[in-house]
Amino acid sequence: MLQPQAVIFDIGNVLTRWQPEAFYDRVIGADRRRALFAAVDLHHMNDLVDAGAPFQATIYAWADRFADWAPEIRMWHDRWFELASPRIDGSIALQRALRAKGVPVFALTNFGRDTFAAALPKMPFLQDFDRSYVSGVMGVIKPDPQIFQMVEDDCGIAPDRLLFTDDRADNITAAARRGWRTHQFESWQGWAARLVAEGLLSKEEAGI
Repeated sequence: MLQPQAVIFDIGNVLTRWQPEAFYDRVIGADRRRALFAAVDLHHMNDLVDAGAPFQATIYAWADRFADWAPEIRMWHDRWFELASPRIDGSIALQRALRAKGVPVFALTNFGRDTFAAALPKMPFLQDFDRSYVSGVMGVIKPDPQIFQMVEDDCGIAPDRLLFTDDRADNITAAARRGWRTHQFESWQGWAARLVAEGLLSKEEAGI
């Protein structure tokens, strides 16, 4: 089998942690977090941002709509970098190792237009992609098949020559249905082993 021509990384829970519940558990306690998430569909709110809605205006509008939880909802904007931390250094090392070998590395991420722009200077690894496919810019979010087709159309690489990692099973399934090679991310070590198996990195280069 031919090697992949490009490797595509999701960002949240692949290159940086994205577990808002853990942030709220730490800040307001698990009981209040459970009550908050039961009362307010914060993940849907974030999906709107990822699809292109303005970040601060959207979060603050939801805070106004659910006034009993307004301070907690505003944290999603005001303390966003804490929600999106810490970075996963092992994955970032793999990203850099691939690029050092001349393998094209892309990002395909559900990420707001405003948040991605704000994150670039604070998360330098986001600048280390050959191409970045950001849902908030594209106007469509994973796992919609359209976003995968848009990547194919833009990069011009056959689906079976694209290797994609993502932590979410629904995104992996959607990519696989288009013929992409896929790896559901659980740890950077598992992803490293897959890159070695594909012949893209040696074990030493992959850090395993």
